[in-house]
Amino acid sequence: MKKEEFRLPAIEVQQGAGQKLYAFAVDGKQVPSFATVSRIRRPNGVLEGYQRPEVLSHIAEIKRYIESAAPMIPNAIVIAFDSQVRFIPDVPDDTHPSFTRPGTLVIPLVPGTSAEEKPGFIVDGQQRLAAIREARVESFPICITAFITDDLRRQTEQFILVNSTKPLPKGLIYELLPATDAALPSLLQRRRFPAYLLDRLNRDAESPMRDKIQTPTNPEGHIKDNSVLRMLENSLTDGALYRFRGTEDTESDTENMLGTLRAFWGAVADIFHDAWGLPPRRSRLMHGAGIVSMGFVMDAIAERNRNASALSAEQFAKDLRPLRDACRWTDGYWDFGPGQKRKWNEIQNTSKDVQLLSNYLMVQYKARVWNQHVGIAAVDPDGGRTVQ
Repeated sequence: MKKEEFRLPAIEVQQGAGQKLYAFAVDGKQVPSFATVSRIRRPNGVLEGYQRPEVLSHIAEIKRYIESAAPMIPNAIVIAFDSQVRFIPDVPDDTHPSFTRPGTLVIPLVPGTSAEEKPGFIVDGQQRLAAIREARVESFPICITAFITDDLRRQTEQFILVNSTKPLPKGLIYELLPATDAALPSLLQRRRFPAYLLDRLNRDAESPMRDKIQTPTNPEGHIKDNSVLRMLENSLTDGALYRFRGTEDTESDTENMLGTLRAFWGAVADIFHDAWGLPPRRSRLMHGAGIVSMGFVMDAIAERNRNASALSAEQFAKDLRPLRDACRWTDGYWDFGPGQKRKWNEIQNTSKDVQLLSNYLMVQYKARVWNQHVGIAAVDPDGGRTVQ
């Protein structure tokens, strides 16, 4: 069978004692012709390979991005080549650093070769290459960093090192989101607008939450950023902020959203002043369970006053005041019903406890404030609302 080859311009980089890397670019759709994925398996109980199976949902996200108007994937794919691949250096000159030299990387291609016989194994970038393979684009050039070795243990070692690097903290990602406008994976896309609202709440001079939300750039804040994001997402989905959301033809009314948030949390800070601003270990109001649960109270108050164009802090305070003696933010026991008394600081930031506290506050609000109405919704913080 005729043997063909890729001849690609490349840079050889000397690292450490005799360690050599090769940097080059190639159409990502051509990579499967010379490199394969060594998926982890245990034939006869012996561990072989080192890659994980493809994650279809992640690949679909990347595929949609590649098919967008102006995609860019700057991080390189990492490939381990065996000794079938060779590097031919150019004629040396004095214009390059001593640790690099340009040349040509020669990759043999044999049509019909099985995956195990291909000269390259993908160490990092499996999902990206799968997305490029499936994307409805003619081509998509990608940067490659490669090394040459016949030692499977060295390939596996590099896979572990590349993939065990600590990922970016989610809080840092969320803090960076408002400063971006590029297409993002769907989860981050959904969180970009709530992250913007969070950023405004944490920075605006008139916000009662100013400097109180803990983020990577504000580590002294008492309220966890993820708790505020959950509160905002709940309200944007089916609550006080939903009414200000835009449509396909109109933009969201961000300032009215922020006005509602400032008014409500300002009223909370006033009515529950003895619990506001304390660390979560001293106040369950500043705890994740308190923030998310009180967000549902904000939504209920807005629903009761839905005919008002915008609620002031005074209007929110009027509805919050009757709840003051039903709350045990800093001491005492929550009375959730027969056999369900809980010490104030036993409430944890779990779905079960958030739902317990949310439903308790909604029942108290119904009895103390909205008792002339029927059908107020009890809140399931995991997404649904059930009518009582």
